[in-house]
Amino acid sequence: MSHLLDARGEVTPDDRLVFERFEQTMAYARTREYTGWDYGDGMDSRLLEALPVSHKWLNIAFQEAAKRSPVNVRPLLGVRQRRNYQGAALFAMANQTAARLLADSNATSERPAVDYDAEAQSLADWLVANRLKGYGGFCAGYPHPIQHLDGLGRPGQPDVINTAFGVVALLRAADYDADYAETVRSAAAFVTENLNYRPVGDDRGAVIDYHTKHEEDYYTINAGAVCARMFAELYAHFDEDRFRDRARELLDHVADLQTDRGGWMYRDPPEASHLSMDNHHNGFIIESFQRYRAVTGDDRYDRCLETALEFYRTELFESTGAPNFDEETRYPRDVHASSQGILVFTYAGDLAFARRILQWTLENLYAGDGAFYFRGERWFTKRVVLMRWCQAWMAYAMSEYLDARLAGTDPSGIGR
Repeated sequence: MSHLLDARGEVTPDDRLVFERFEQTMAYARTREYTGWDYGDGMDSRLLEALPVSHKWLNIAFQEAAKRSPVNVRPLLGVRQRRNYQGAALFAMANQTAARLLADSNATSERPAVDYDAEAQSLADWLVANRLKGYGGFCAGYPHPIQHLDGLGRPGQPDVINTAFGVVALLRAADYDADYAETVRSAAAFVTENLNYRPVGDDRGAVIDYHTKHEEDYYTINAGAVCARMFAELYAHFDEDRFRDRARELLDHVADLQTDRGGWMYRDPPEASHLSMDNHHNGFIIESFQRYRAVTGDDRYDRCLETALEFYRTELFESTGAPNFDEETRYPRDVHASSQGILVFTYAGDLAFARRILQWTLENLYAGDGAFYFRGERWFTKRVVLMRWCQAWMAYAMSEYLDARLAGTDPSGIGR
């Protein structure tokens, strides 16, 4: 662990422990060039490609085998290890925060062992170089095929999630070079031109498609919320009302879809998905409302957010900090749900509960040497390490928690 952080008098032993785990997590990814397996990459299989037939259900069999097997079958299937776009965005932001935390300590003139600024800029450059072209504006997608029930998603087809995280990361990277921000300004045009941004009747806000091949007979709610968060970040950086207005229109509809319980179903209508009010997607939605409030000062969703946070804390987490899978089911306890909980409660200013979630994760899903396991089932742990799903999300969550704890940053994100 870096001595730069140690020398700050206000840093507690617990802060140092978290920072040590954070640096180990970053080192795990850095030594592997931020490349590895991912949650939905089972179709990126050399064995599948070698088969003389191609069929939707065969694709799903490979994809679900990689997801659901109690052991990591990806080596047996010949699944490639790649750098994921969203993962690279998360790692870029985590590196940037690490550099700032070390620089802010001002403890010594000795240089830190890792040039986190250089890592952050290198990843930002990679995000720019690997954006997708031929669409209405800045956009990004997955590096591997994904078989949906209603169609096949191929590399080179953009979606709102990868795009939004790329936008957020490159807006932060504008601290290094303003050109990063200018690169992502056009993401708004991608959303309106290629993701079918459209109003909902009766003044119920607006919706978008998750990706360019999305069916219009259902709506993926968290995708709209994440897109709203992207517009809020664009508004915070460029101070253009059109970005704030888009964010508000999207969130108006998301707020309208909140259940009486306080959470959100995965899709509208709910029967369009096997998922119900699962943990990390509800966390995405709550974080989007938090960031909108932080960057605009608009309190129109305060009641919605208050109810959602209560539901999130009491029904999607145990008092121990263990994440429940959804509103009815405890298992599996997923590392992505843990990381999203750390983020949401950090931004809510409840650092004690964020730390409790982190502690549960370290005690139950930490493999050592900076690696985190995928999931805890009722009777066993899936000892699979996924570079984006596990490593990038935990690195980012720890960096945001440490930023709130150590750098005097408002946990809500105001002024970031």
